[in-house]
Amino acid sequence: MTNANTHPHAVQRPAGTPLPPRLIFWETTAGCNLRCVHCRRLDVLDEVSETDLSTAAAKEMISDIAANYKPILVLSGGEPLFRPDILELAAHARDNGLRVALATNGTLVTAEKAKAIKEAGVARVSISLDGATPETHNRFRGPGAFEKSLAGFDHLKREGVSLQINMTVTRYNAHELPRLYEMCLARGADALHLFMLVPVGCGVQIAESDMLPSADYEKWLNWFYERDIERKMELKATCAPHYFRIVRQRSKEIGGLPPSHHRQEAKGAPAGLPTQALHQSTKGCLAGQGVCFISHKGDVFPCGYLPINVGNIRETPFKTVWETSPVFEGLRDPSKLEGKCGACSFKFVCGGCRARAYYAHGDEQAEEPHCVYVPEGYTAQSACDAF
Repeated sequence: MTNANTHPHAVQRPAGTPLPPRLIFWETTAGCNLRCVHCRRLDVLDEVSETDLSTAAAKEMISDIAANYKPILVLSGGEPLFRPDILELAAHARDNGLRVALATNGTLVTAEKAKAIKEAGVARVSISLDGATPETHNRFRGPGAFEKSLAGFDHLKREGVSLQINMTVTRYNAHELPRLYEMCLARGADALHLFMLVPVGCGVQIAESDMLPSADYEKWLNWFYERDIERKMELKATCAPHYFRIVRQRSKEIGGLPPSHHRQEAKGAPAGLPTQALHQSTKGCLAGQGVCFISHKGDVFPCGYLPINVGNIRETPFKTVWETSPVFEGLRDPSKLEGKCGACSFKFVCGGCRARAYYAHGDEQAEEPHCVYVPEGYTAQSACDAF
């Protein structure tokens, strides 16, 4: 019988032992200078909030994490550069042996700030660009955002900081993917990460109009695979776990290795931080498995898009939350997946987006609603009969 530990695609580990976190996203503040229409937050603030972790509390959290694990710590927001102590915290994480990334909209990055980011030891900065043109990007993020983000990119590029472009893909901007890809290559970006829209926060309000149809997801993820095997830069599809099914289907067709096997040869791995370490492409949805999200208040969630609070680091050590949360334990068990995800032979490498499942069905173990693949022999009735 095949299970999560014997399946050839599964990551091997002792029974009952959770993998250490690979990526921890910390929402450093709810404050932000932009009001993006697809933001996962509804309550973005104009300034740093009193409910944000203090400098002392943040350092304590970072030290606690570093004492037990060595993940990549992604400083996000809101807009992390709203925090006056953000680079002090980045340096503290670096000094405690953590690899640090900064997720910013880029509009507040001046030449001086770029230099300070470099000196703080930030290994990579991601900047969000939701289109290859000002008209498209600014529709999501506001007037003038495109030009300011690119100016921030250029300041960081001159400092030699590794740069990643993040694009949230919707019905409105998907057609600009090829142009954005070429722009990333031309400007010297080290990575392009696609984020498929998840209906959470402000994203709920645009889900009906802006969510890509499932067939279009499939089309663009296949296009992304074709760019991936060119190995011109690091590419990653986020909140699109079915990409890992496509990778295995397509690589099997051509008799080659999946793109992730070649990542070490890709452009842009900063010294001391291999591309593989940043990519972490062992499977699709890693919510609660290799990834988690810590809010600006210290609440812990499986990811930034799955609104299930599993604890608070002010009250419980992070290690305890990570290793004992019943929600995390459930997400780590593929046998609990329902619907066609539960019947799918690719569930060990894909798993479906648990956040989109939660949005569509109110259950994080339900089937991914935006996947065209139908497992062999699967019908809705056969799934019901299995339970």
